[in-house]
Formats: sequence, C-alpha cells, structure tokens
Amino acid sequence: MIEQHRSGPRAADGARPSADLEPLVYETELVEDPPAEPSEPGHEVEARRPAGPALVQPSEQTMRAARALGVAAFTVGQGWHSWAVRGYDGWTFGVYRRQIRAAEAMGDREALADWTDRKQLAVERRHKRLMELPLLALGLLKMSVIGSLVLAVLVPLVATLVWATGGDGIAVFRWVRDTIRWLFDAVAFIWPWVVVSLPVVLVAGGWREGRRRGSTPSWLATSADADVDVAIDETTIAKALGALRISLINAYLKQGLPLQFLVPARKDGRGTYAEIRLPMGVPAEEISKPEKRAGLATGLYRATKEVWPTTGDEAGILKLWIADKGALAEGAGAHPLLTAGLVDVFKGVPFGKTLRGDPMVAPLMERNTITGGMPGQGKSSGARVIMAGAALDPTAELRIWVPDANFDFEVFRRRCSRYVMGAEDEKIEQIRDDLLELYAEVQARGELLIEHEEPAVTRKLADAGIGLHPLVCLLEEAHIAITHKEHGEEISQLLIDIVRLGRKRGIHLIVSTQAPTKDSMPRDVTRNCSNGVAFAVGDHVANDALLGAGAYRGGHRATELIPGVDRGTAIVKGFTGERSDVVQVYFLSISKGNDQVTPILDRAMSAIEKRGTGLPGRHRSVRAVEPPRDLLDDLDEVMGDEPIPVADLPALLARLAPRWLPYRSLTGKALREQLADAGVRVPSTGNRWPVSPEAVREALAERRAVEEEGS
Repeated sequence: MIEQHRSGPRAADGARPSADLEPLVYETELVEDPPAEPSEPGHEVEARRPAGPALVQPSEQTMRAARALGVAAFTVGQGWHSWAVRGYDGWTFGVYRRQIRAAEAMGDREALADWTDRKQLAVERRHKRLMELPLLALGLLKMSVIGSLVLAVLVPLVATLVWATGGDGIAVFRWVRDTIRWLFDAVAFIWPWVVVSLPVVLVAGGWREGRRRGSTPSWLATSADADVDVAIDETTIAKALGALRISLINAYLKQGLPLQFLVPARKDGRGTYAEIRLPMGVPAEEISKPEKRAGLATGLYRATKEVWPTTGDEAGILKLWIADKGALAEGAGAHPLLTAGLVDVFKGVPFGKTLRGDPMVAPLMERNTITGGMPGQGKSSGARVIMAGAALDPTAELRIWVPDANFDFEVFRRRCSRYVMGAEDEKIEQIRDDLLELYAEVQARGELLIEHEEPAVTRKLADAGIGLHPLVCLLEEAHIAITHKEHGEEISQLLIDIVRLGRKRGIHLIVSTQAPTKDSMPRDVTRNCSNGVAFAVGDHVANDALLGAGAYRGGHRATELIPGVDRGTAIVKGFTGERSDVVQVYFLSISKGNDQVTPILDRAMSAIEKRGTGLPGRHRSVRAVEPPRDLLDDLDEVMGDEPIPVADLPALLARLAPRWLPYRSLTGKALREQLADAGVRVPSTGNRWPVSPEAVREALAERRAVEEEGS
C-alpha cells in the first residue's frame, strides 16, 4: 500500500517532536507489506527509489518487418554479387573455363573440343576489338575535326545567304542559340533526377537479380516462405539435383564443376523446360524413379505431378519439365468444338491439352488406339472425346460395341451404323459377328486399294464414294468380350487381324480396357496399336501394355498418376514425335442436366443431312459379309481321291475361302477334333493322321440323308 509518513525523526528519548515542527514527507513505492518501524534511536527511514523501466519486447509486426528488411537487403546483395560474378566471368571467360573443366571431368572429348574452340574464338574476338579501339578513337577524332570544319564553313555561308536574300540572319542565330540553351537546361533539369533515381534503380535491379539467382538464407527464412514460388533456372535445378543424395552427382558438384545444360532453362508453355547432361555414370532413368522424382519435386518446391523427368536421346541426358506452381489446376478447359465446327479425321480430332497448355490432337488415320486405366480415371471419357470428334466428320462411319450395361455411349446410337450394348451371351455373339463383318470389310478394302493402285486410303479416295470412307470403331470394356468363355478366343483373333491390316485401309479401331494384361488383352493387339493412352494404372505391366515395352523403365509412367487427384490426365504415346506426352483430356458430360455430347451429335447429323449421302455405313455391305461355310462341303471340294495328312488340309481350306476367318486360324489338331464331331474317323497312321476323302464323303452323305428325312 502507498503510505505517507508524516512523522519526523524521533527525539533522543523516543518522543515525537512537537506539533509545530513541519513534518517531513517520504513517498514509498507499492509494496506488499510496509517496512517495519526502526527500533534504534536515530535511525532514519529512507525513501525507496522507483524501479527502472521494464524491458519492452518487440512486437510481432516489428520482427516481421525487420526480417523482411533483412531478406530484401540480402537479396539485393546477392543480386549485386551475381552481377559482379557474371561481369568477372565475362571478362575472364569463366563460363568457358568451367564448361571445359566439366567436359574434362566427364571425359566428353567432343564437348571438350567444342568448348575449347569456343573459348579460343572468344579470346580472338576480344583481342580484335581491343586492337580496334585506337582506330575507333582516331575515327571519332577525325569526325569531330571534320564536323567542326563543316560548321565553321557552313554557319558563315548560311548567314551570308540569309543576308543576301534579305532575310533576318540575326533571328536565325538567335534560334540556334535558344535551341542550344534549351538542351543544356534540359540536361541540367534531368541530371538531378538521374542521380537520385540511380540508387533506386540499382537496388531494384539487384533485388530482381537476387530473386532470380540467389536464395534466402535459412536463418532468415520462415515457414511462410514455403508458399512463395522460386525462380526455376539452372541454379535451382542444380541445387535440386544435388539434394537427391546421388553420390556421383554430389562428388561432381563438390569439385565446383557446373552441370552441362544442353538446353538452358527456358519458358515452355505453363512451365519451364531444360535438358541436362548428367555426370558420367548417372543415367537419367535414375532421376525418373518415383522416389527420386518426389525428391526432385521437393527441391523445386513443386508437387510431384508438376515435375516430369524423362530420358533424352542418350541414357545420360535428362529432359526435365517443371510446371508453374498451380498451373495444372486449370485443366484442359472446354472442348474446342463444343458449340461450332466440323472435323476432318485425316487431320486428327481434338483430344486435350499438354501440361504446357498446347492443344493435343489425336491422329486417327493409319493408326489404332489402345486406352486403359483404373475405373473412374477417364478411360471411357477419353474414348468418348475421340468418338465425338470423329462424329463431326460427315464422311466417317462409326461403330461402337459395349459388352456391358452402361450409359457411357448410348447417346451415340443414332450416329452409329453398328451399335451393341449389353453383357448377355447373345450380345457378345453379335459383337463377334460384327467383328467378322469388319474383318471381311478389311479384305474387301484391300482389294479396292489394289484396283486403284494406292497403298493406303487418302481423303480423295474416301470422298470418291467407292466404299473407302473413314471407319472409326470402338470396343469399350474389351476385356469382357476377350475373356468370354465361348466367343472370347475368336474375338481375340479378329482384333489381332483387324489392327494388323485395317490401319492403311481407312479403319481405326479403339480398344478400351481396364485390365490390359496378357490374359485379358492379346499382346499382338497392344503391339500393333501405335496410339497408347494410359490413365492411372496399378503396375508396370499395365503401363507397358498401354505405352509400349520399356516405357516404365524409361520414365514414362502412368503408375505415378494419382487416382482421383489426376483424374482426366493421361500419359499418351504416338500422338507427337515425343516418346510420350502428359495430356489433360477434354471432358464431355453426358449427364441428364448437362449433356454436352447431344448438341455435338445434332451438328454432326445436320452436316450429314446437308451432304445428302445419308448416314455412312447405314446399309450392310453384301460383298463384305462372308456367308457361313460348311466344313464337310469344303473338304469334299478341296480333296481328290487320295488321303491327305490332316496338317496339310487347313492351308487348302484357307486357299478355298481366304475371307473365312475360322480357316485362317485352323490347325491340324483342331481339324481332327472337328472331324471327329462330324463322325469322320482319322487314323494316326505313321503319326501323319491321314484324312480319307471316302470317309468325308460318307459322313456328308449320311448328314444329307438325315436332313432329307427330317424335311
């Protein structure tokens, strides 16, 4: 408590002084307990001095401002240092020296010779420029002297002419004088502003250079800095590669050697692209591994899906593309033909956009496509985009088979000449029959090309109305049809033959599947599909089935697409000259409240109507369909009077009916089994299994007799 002591010092006997004495006042500070009265005579109570001011902690805003100021000052310093280093390198040829050392360390003789020649050429050019400096100074002196002489002659001459013509010569000289004075005044006015702004320009330029070339020191960085994007350049990439803890890269960088950038970091669409020759012994495939790719993305302050390292033309060349932060969230955008436009399938159809933001066109003619991925990642949507594009070519015929009950392609029914949807056995059989018809058409188109002496269908032939119009077919959920217990084997063989032979004959087949394994997809189908579209897949087997053998090992990996997160993004092959491209596929909705495909098909049907030729392929070709054949009748026709080994008969049957697929894939063993079912016994004489023509004709006669009795 605060107390005021009005009692003065006590007298020697302890009595208080008289009341007429003016009391002394002592002020004390706030205390919990008042000090005890002094017990000894003559002891005086001393006043306590107020305590000193407490230390004031700086506020969070002050600390943040100080840190920001420190970062800015450090960044400016780094920028000035970068200028100094670059200037020094430019004067001393430091860049050339480092590249020469790097080439020596890597044992690259070609690069060593190239950089040595470049340095020598640069030295010679500088020497030549230095030798020309005296001549340049002499030339400037000559020009000054000549200019002065010209003025000395010209000014009097002009004055004389003005005076001789009665003009006001004094006014001319005044104008010249005033002009010169104005120029000097302008320089005098601008100069202070130049002097004042020069430090600002130097600081701003240094800060910008520091942001590009430097990095914030750890003792100035905060957690909030993680959200700030970093400039992607050679320095940043080198640091990120060095942070991967690859011993050969670390040893190389510790020598002070720079990485060789065959393509310096440059803006490429929605990101940055660079090509780097890695140190000797480091394959680019090592950087493409999932764990290394994730580490590289961390060093570049990117999400894993925003960093795409692949192998270049050589095993040691790394091709690296880094997306701008958040750029991939834009997606592919709206389909370019959503509201207007038609398509020429010979030029391809719109498919999506690359990560760089460039439009991607899916080529169709003289190609086949296999597409696959986990359920719900965009496989069917990608096929729908291709078919919608093909529908906008009024000369193209569409055929779609869906051996499952779903609505994904139901809106295309009116645009198709063949459409089957359903998983029932009769639906699978119908798909088999349609594929048989398609194979027969492949053969018929081959004969037409021979007649017209052309190796492949062209736009001119397609428009000629001779049966060579573009034909785009889709087998959705192909694994269901291929693994069907009764018709699966025949469907597999038909797909193999169609993709092998149909591409040059104006037929494009799209095979879409969730499971491109050896059991659910014939390898000869995957090998003959030059277009591959891989959405997120589960393992390297499915990856290579869609993108080609060795794709996973080379860093072309749809396994790194994250299901759900990367929905609608695919790794594609065959669309461009690149080994693979990452594409964000256009999305066309078919939902009831937002049907985007129906307006496209309305426009397609309108274009067909204006063309006046009717829906392409609406009439089944009688010539293209091979009628059913009878085995015993055909054997009776090809066999003479002598027994023939069963192994030789399939070739005779195929020669008799080249368009009948069962004969093309028939073997001797299978023929023996079919003959046994028909009542023809084939003995194993000499292990040659000869087929007797008499036995065949007897079985044929018995069957005809039974048929006659039944009728």
